[in-house]
Amino acid sequence: MKESYQIQGMSCNGCKNHVEKILSAVEDVQFVKVDLDKKSAQIESISPISIDKFKMALRNDGAAYTIHPFGESLNKTSQKPEIKKGSTTGKFYCPMHCEGEKIYDAAGDCPVCGMDLVEEIQLNPTSALSYICSMHPEIIEDQPGACPICGMDLILIEPDASAEEKNYLELLRKLWISVAFTLPIFLIAMSEMIPDNPLFKLLDQKYWNWLQLLLSLPVVFYTTWMFFQRAYRSIMTWNLNMFTLIGIGAGIAWLFSVFAMLFPDFFPEQFKTENGTVHVYFEAATVILTLVLLGQVLEARAHSKTNSAVKELLKLAPNTAYLFKNGVEKVIGTDQIQLQDVLRVKPGDKIPVDGIIIEGSSIIDESMVTGEPLSVSKSIGDVVNSGTINGNQTFLMRAEKIGADTLLSQIIQMVNEASRSRAPIQNLADKVSAYFVPIVVAISVITFAVWAIWGPDPVYVYALVNSIAVLIIACPCALGLATPMSVMVGVGRSAQSGVLIKNAEALEKIDKIDTLIIDKTGTITKGKSSVEKIAVFDNGYEEGEILLYMASLNQMSEHPLAEAIVNYAKKKDIKLLEADQFKSITGMGVQALINGKEIILGNDKMMASVGAGLSEKQHDKAAHFQKQGKTVSFISISGSVRGFAVISDPIKDTSAKAIKELQDQGIAVIMLTGDNENTAKYVAESLQLTSYRASCLPEDKLKEIEKLQSQGHVVAMAGDGINDAPALAISDVGIAMGTGTDVAIESATITLVKGDLQGIVKAKNLGHQVMKNIKQNLFFALVYNTIGVPVAAGVLYPIFGILLSPMIAALAMSFSSVSVIANALRLKNIKI
Repeated sequence: MKESYQIQGMSCNGCKNHVEKILSAVEDVQFVKVDLDKKSAQIESISPISIDKFKMALRNDGAAYTIHPFGESLNKTSQKPEIKKGSTTGKFYCPMHCEGEKIYDAAGDCPVCGMDLVEEIQLNPTSALSYICSMHPEIIEDQPGACPICGMDLILIEPDASAEEKNYLELLRKLWISVAFTLPIFLIAMSEMIPDNPLFKLLDQKYWNWLQLLLSLPVVFYTTWMFFQRAYRSIMTWNLNMFTLIGIGAGIAWLFSVFAMLFPDFFPEQFKTENGTVHVYFEAATVILTLVLLGQVLEARAHSKTNSAVKELLKLAPNTAYLFKNGVEKVIGTDQIQLQDVLRVKPGDKIPVDGIIIEGSSIIDESMVTGEPLSVSKSIGDVVNSGTINGNQTFLMRAEKIGADTLLSQIIQMVNEASRSRAPIQNLADKVSAYFVPIVVAISVITFAVWAIWGPDPVYVYALVNSIAVLIIACPCALGLATPMSVMVGVGRSAQSGVLIKNAEALEKIDKIDTLIIDKTGTITKGKSSVEKIAVFDNGYEEGEILLYMASLNQMSEHPLAEAIVNYAKKKDIKLLEADQFKSITGMGVQALINGKEIILGNDKMMASVGAGLSEKQHDKAAHFQKQGKTVSFISISGSVRGFAVISDPIKDTSAKAIKELQDQGIAVIMLTGDNENTAKYVAESLQLTSYRASCLPEDKLKEIEKLQSQGHVVAMAGDGINDAPALAISDVGIAMGTGTDVAIESATITLVKGDLQGIVKAKNLGHQVMKNIKQNLFFALVYNTIGVPVAAGVLYPIFGILLSPMIAALAMSFSSVSVIANALRLKNIKI
């Protein structure tokens, strides 16, 4: 029999294959097919199988996947843990994206590459604020004030450090312990280079060797034991990585030394010192491990800087707000704000949530959201966003969006998701990494054999040291970090400039675009349409009556032109009528029944489609306004055209400059608009566009994009309306105006918060800089390993007599990853 189930927790093909393997192993299962896109599994079995068996199989495997019957709410079994004040987000991901966008629910290391998982930074508004007395910690209040015991001012309880910060501090603590034990070992070993070694006058060398062993134990079995654990797991799962090489290299050096002390007679004379003891390598093992730990510490600190953009965004969210209710003002935590609450925003305050000003006015600094340094004047009816900063006026606002729905929360979420996404160029690094570790191990074995056969005396000492150096210097993590680090920093940098990147692929593709398709209304123009004139044809209707029908019909539409007509009617205090059987025809217009009459409003195509054709005189009258770049909406009442509305929508101040900059970069800019030929021609000439098409329906835009793509062009589409959503989805890069509809934003891969074409220039420049940075990182990592491994193997020794100590190799390896991250961090300061 066949059954279908929902699967939650999969994020890549590796997850899909893993789930198939687990479910296939359940007794009586004959066939399993898992669909990653649909998050589903089809299971064929000999007899009915309880879902509990499948759940148990997934649970016993330790996998973070859950299975449910179709139709069952996933929230019952997969609720997110409640995030309390001071806690972490509970979301962690691998910085090398080994398993795609997979999220882990606890701190630790990646099961594939062994790297420390990175905590996803999220907006976490405090729950009810708590204040504590520093003298009497048992006194905790939810309001500021004085301690009832000692009278001291209560202080706000600060949140705990993030998991990332805790991990860094733990690594730093272990590093200092490691240094404290490694330094004496290193000094003891180096003392052998001093003539007439004074240490050997105190004790024989064998006793110093035993002391080195004792000092090495805390380093091997405590401070750096995690490296060996990761190495063991990598071999057991055959996910070979950097820690495989470190574990083998340092482990061989340490085990060799212990064996040499216990069984010295096992070794030939060339392994022994003048004192008859075998050469030990405790200093090499501990120094290597300590240097690798140093690299992990530096990496942890550097990682915290790569997502600094998100942390800066988090700082914009205030903890408190002033609730204004029944004439009383009260301080509350931002998480306590409810929809429709009235809030008072005081001078210099950060706006707590998204809302609308209902009393007062002010100047708002929106630079942290839009990337533009100029403040914006806001008054009654204007929208304000969380995280923006109020000027020197007080106003009241009504909360319209709270929690995860606010613009700031959505920006942070989008940046997080984009930071975890994989760019196609990363496939190159993945292919190289898949063969990297086995090749390095093979080179190490070959190195040992070559030195053992043809090397100078003591041949086995040279063979051992050089083979260990090969293992230690190789750094697959530098290769793996090359792409994601640049993407993470680049995405954060773009967010600070008001350009939101949905995924890493968009960054790569925006760099390659050669054609940009742009809509007119709301994209080139401001999208704040206003009615200039209501024209009436000589047919028995008054202007007021025409406006009444237009506004009554348009009150059910969300199109910017419809909003302009409705607002115009409201200013004239016209009471609107009820509309029945409303219907919207995308790209053409709307229609409904009002007072029993069929009312149709739209462009000339709409009129022609319903048989209400325009006379030549009517057409010429409308064309007079269209040639001035204005939009004309005709109205048909009971089958006859009775008049039209003249609607103006000014071109944005930045549109011409942005288009010119894009054209200078060799990008063909084409305007596709649903407006008529006269209006389109006027706008195109004003912006010096060489190509445009008027009267375009949504399907026309789709066909044009598909045509350009079939000719080999990489096409970006910029728009803001529902009718643009299909074109945004099919284009190589969909760019939505943040001032547009949610549907358009969902269909796009890049969102411009300010809704400004200048944002496309920023996105294009950023994409170029990020791709350039990624290529630099890949080049550095590949060249580093290409040169480092042969040098460690000893290819320079026959000519120059140069050999690479395993300790120097460890230092070089540790800094290679840090160098890649440091190069990526340069993106924080680029000008776009």
